[in-house]
Amino acid sequence: MDFSLFYFANDSDESGDAGRYQLLMDGARFADEHGFTAVWTPERHFHRFGGLYPNPAVTGAALAATTERVQIRAGSVVAPLHHPLRIAEDWSVVDNLSGGRVGISFASGWHPADFVMRPDGYEGRREVMDETVETVRALWRGESVTLPDGKGAPAEVKVFPPAVQRELPFWITSAGSVDTFRKAGAQGGGILTHLLSQDIDELRVKIAAYRDSYREHHGTNRDGRAGHVVLMLHTFLGSSTDEVRELVRSPLSEYLKTSFGLISGSISKKPGTFDSAEIQDADVDYLVERGFARFFERQGMFGTVEQGERVVELLARTGVDEIGCLVDFGVSTKQTLESLEFLARLKDRCGS
Repeated sequence: MDFSLFYFANDSDESGDAGRYQLLMDGARFADEHGFTAVWTPERHFHRFGGLYPNPAVTGAALAATTERVQIRAGSVVAPLHHPLRIAEDWSVVDNLSGGRVGISFASGWHPADFVMRPDGYEGRREVMDETVETVRALWRGESVTLPDGKGAPAEVKVFPPAVQRELPFWITSAGSVDTFRKAGAQGGGILTHLLSQDIDELRVKIAAYRDSYREHHGTNRDGRAGHVVLMLHTFLGSSTDEVRELVRSPLSEYLKTSFGLISGSISKKPGTFDSAEIQDADVDYLVERGFARFFERQGMFGTVEQGERVVELLARTGVDEIGCLVDFGVSTKQTLESLEFLARLKDRCGS
């Protein structure tokens, strides 16, 4: 199993003297020094939930300057919000700054408010993402594309600086659609997913479909694997389960509460769902309380190193290749950095 750090912060306004990005920078240095595989930062806009990370290329450039070995990945670039040339240019710079350590997971986007920057990209966002992925990959290899210039005349352009890596390592982000898993396999990319909208048994079936699709179109990797599956998992380890539960209860509950309106609002217009505006505060508190218990017991990696080993064994049997340990959900920077010592022990016991 590979282990990486994943950031998707709720901005708690606990900035202190070192600022809001201390955990990102100190955690990345820890990951770099202790042999973690990667550090992932997302693209999120206009909301406290994840809003510290509006541009993963910017945070990636900062990480490139302060690390030497750990891979620097976007989890994820919302492809329909950007021109493919812009994505390729930005990340080629980060690839150069990092000496060839870049990887990108592409997403189609899920929240309508994000598309105020490009409203015409929302309706056909999945198709736009597929086209963007292929264009960015071609530009990354040094190929040129022909597009109309400011006067409407065709202009042939290519990206500078050229990337260090010949091929762009890429993933497709999926909230759980088996069709997306299969499509990622056919494209030859990895899968980045989570347990927010699927359970372990469902994930196992989808990973099997992804592997079959990957093998059908591309065979296996040099290491004999058919693709690469990364699971984002909320993570906090410590010396005892009770200590960890009490330490994370308040910040994780607040994190869930902050995300509730954003996530429920994005699904409330679907058949069979609810209108989040009609839910009372007491109902939200109840749902958050139930959500905390579910997260702690079944949808995260919390507790001791020994409990973490059991989670890793389960995920390995499920077909997961890498755990993206989401660590920035509101626990203080000091306590989170201390918990990384326990996570490093788990990695040393179970890591590839």
